[in-house]
Order: sequence, then structure tokens, then C-alpha cells
Amino acid sequence: MNKSFDYSKLDTILKNHEFKSSNIIAILQDIQGIYRYLPKEIFPYLSKNLGVSKAKIYGIATFYENFSLEPKGKYVIKVCNGTACHVRGSIPILNILRKELKLSDTKTTTDDLMFSLETVSCLGACGLAPAITINDKVHGSMTPDKAMELLNSLKEEK
Repeated sequence: MNKSFDYSKLDTILKNHEFKSSNIIAILQDIQGIYRYLPKEIFPYLSKNLGVSKAKIYGIATFYENFSLEPKGKYVIKVCNGTACHVRGSIPILNILRKELKLSDTKTTTDDLMFSLETVSCLGACGLAPAITINDKVHGSMTPDKAMELLNSLKEEK
């Protein structure tokens, strides 16, 4: 196990869930809540402490779309590319955000871990198309200019 990784946070989470393997999803959610992703160091540690194979824990972590094995930014921006959003102009919004954040379809998180930019198939906010979310808060009727205003306000919060 990685000696530099702080396992005390994991111990607290495991204690809160009574070291029950039946709570694995909640445990993974709590871990991701702290780190904003699931660090590779957690898998052998959880396996040992919960009596569940690393493969099973990894399988759960990769099955559910909400879990990430890659670091995510403090602000996770999701641009909807469902039919309604696409038709109403989601791609120019995505492009301006990518350009401003110096991201691409393969590089989705800024180096300073402030922003992650993702596309999703549908946010379920079709009546507000085009829509984006920032940390799961929906922003509808977006335009590239409105997206830049939101981004700049987040940058100022830093």
C-alpha cells in the first residue's frame, strides 16, 4: 500500500458504515465526495478491510457512471448533447468552454483541477435547452456568451 496516502479518512468512512461490505456503494460515494474521484490506493485497502475482492470493488466503481477513476475538477461542467440541446446549439457552447479551458475530448480536466468538462447524452432538462450543469445545478437557455459569463464568475470565486 502507498505509504504517502492518508488512510485515516478511509478508516473514518469505513467506521461510519460499520465495515459492512453491503455498504460498498455508499462507501465509494463518500470517498469520491472527499477526493472527487476514486484513487487507486483505495481498492486494496477496501478489499482488505471489507473482505471483498479488489476486482469486485473495481467492478462496482466502473459499472456506475457517477464514479470516476480519474481526478475531477472542483467544478464539473456537463454540457448536454441530447437531441433538443444539440439542435438548439450545445456544440458552440461546448467548443467555447473547451477553448477557454484549454481542454479537448480527451483532456477533460484542467491541470489545476479546478474544472472538468464533460458531454452527456441527456440532462433531462429538454425544456431548458440548451442546458448545462455545474456541479449538478442546471443552467438552461444557454448561449456561448452566457456560458462564458458563468465560467468567469466561477474563476473569480477561486
